[in-house]
Amino acid sequence: MTYVIAQNCCNDTSCVQACPVGCIHPTPDEAGFATAEMLYIDPAACIDCAACVDVCPVNAVYAEDELPEPFTRYAEINAAYFRANPTRHLPLRIADRPRAKDDQETLRVAIVGAGPSGFYAAEELLRTATVPVEVSMFDRLPTPFGLVRAGVAPDHPHTKAVAGLFRWVAAHPNFHTFYNVEVGSYLSHDDLLAHHHAVVYAFGAAQSRRLGVPGEDLPGSHSATDFVGWYNGHPDFANRVFDLSGTRAVIVGNGNVALDVARILLRDVDDLATTDIAEHALSALAESNISDVVLLGRRDLAHAAYTTPELLAFGALDGIDVVVDPRDLHGHLAAEDFAGRLKTEVLEDLAHNNRGGGKRLVLRFQVSPVEIVGSDRVEAVRIGSNRMVTDASGAAVAEATGATETLATGLALRSIGYLGKGLPGLPFDERSGTLPNVGGRVIDPMTGQTVPGMYAAGWIKRGPSGVIGTNRTDSAETVSALLDDHEAGNLPCPTATAGDFVTLLEQRQPARVNREHWQRIDEHELALGLSSGRPRIKLTDHNDMMRLAGLAGTSNR
Repeated sequence: MTYVIAQNCCNDTSCVQACPVGCIHPTPDEAGFATAEMLYIDPAACIDCAACVDVCPVNAVYAEDELPEPFTRYAEINAAYFRANPTRHLPLRIADRPRAKDDQETLRVAIVGAGPSGFYAAEELLRTATVPVEVSMFDRLPTPFGLVRAGVAPDHPHTKAVAGLFRWVAAHPNFHTFYNVEVGSYLSHDDLLAHHHAVVYAFGAAQSRRLGVPGEDLPGSHSATDFVGWYNGHPDFANRVFDLSGTRAVIVGNGNVALDVARILLRDVDDLATTDIAEHALSALAESNISDVVLLGRRDLAHAAYTTPELLAFGALDGIDVVVDPRDLHGHLAAEDFAGRLKTEVLEDLAHNNRGGGKRLVLRFQVSPVEIVGSDRVEAVRIGSNRMVTDASGAAVAEATGATETLATGLALRSIGYLGKGLPGLPFDERSGTLPNVGGRVIDPMTGQTVPGMYAAGWIKRGPSGVIGTNRTDSAETVSALLDDHEAGNLPCPTATAGDFVTLLEQRQPARVNREHWQRIDEHELALGLSSGRPRIKLTDHNDMMRLAGLAGTSNR
């Protein structure tokens, strides 16, 4: 018997490190890791030891003969990867740093951002540092876990399970919580560096990219970022209103977020009622009339931005057909890589095996929006046709043909990527939406020199790419650079104590949420969920969170 990695793989690489025979690929040091849709187990090399099962944080590894019905295809997908990518299997060797000595000076590190990249960085620091480490984590929201809480679709509970690792980190005695504290408002970078040896910025990319077409700001036109925040109960978006009275929604973009949004719009509301979806979103979706969701992709299907596992998830849903124009199925450039070929094959299978469901996911390729049409609100989307051509470098690119058509809709959502936003006092690259850095060390763009004590991890470091587990290797690279700099004596020394910092914060933001405060919120949400047969029911109002935390009436100064 062999083991198989299935749909909810998070690319965390815990399994890669645990495998004694090195049969899980791609590994972080292989060229294809950064772009891999998931990890794969070679059935010809697997020794049935189950080490990968024990360490997977999202329960994505199954014995081949125990694969659930929706995942049976993954046995062949795992095997097909190695036919396309013959690999020499070698156990991964990780060089551990010497253990910390109790008499050494404590390294104090601030991490700004309580999402996956921030927690992975904290875990790496606490696990591998050669000196005692104190980690202070900051987030502007009263709740931690970033995109795991407010970005992962509610019907993907296995992916959310990675928060179990983060909870272990949060319980560490040398980990200190400073939630509901916005760096840039209550504290500056200089404030943090005065009390820490280094600051790791891991605050992600929260803004959505714009289309830049006429009518984009009409009522009924929104970013998918807003919609995802709304159905996930993010406090910034809980009061948004989306018109679900029409029968069609148009989503510009065909990445995983676009598929998530489409799935939430089309799924049976009774299925969603068993998840942690926000109560207000569940009520609105129960009244929704939307039965068709159209995704617009600029390039052909072989170059679609979504991953194969996310597309395959639609095949397991009752009542939803996946519809593709036959011209798109056959009029595309041949994919040259394994992922592209697999996407094409899976989509062709889904399109040819529709069961006459009452709802439709319509995938359009080689089209781009040219205008959002309407007088007082969105009435339609005008789209232009593209054709795929090969440019001078040999890359496949989309080229406008000049032909247009119009799709009637009352709801248009743009899902064309996230963009980071800078903080006061930090270098920032407006074009890429990232902190300029080399291997996680932030650099001054004017001089090209590293800024002592300033680091970046996650999307604000590399841009919005990869899945949640991708942040583990990304954060490990940053932490390795930080620890190397500390060992070389290149980090600035704090000029004030940890006690001084707590005093400063009490003056600046007495309503900061510590570990105990967050646990009160967490336990309340879990109890509400338990009473309703759901994983949790999230609080979406900031004042309610403060009341539950025991901080009601505490002023924000």
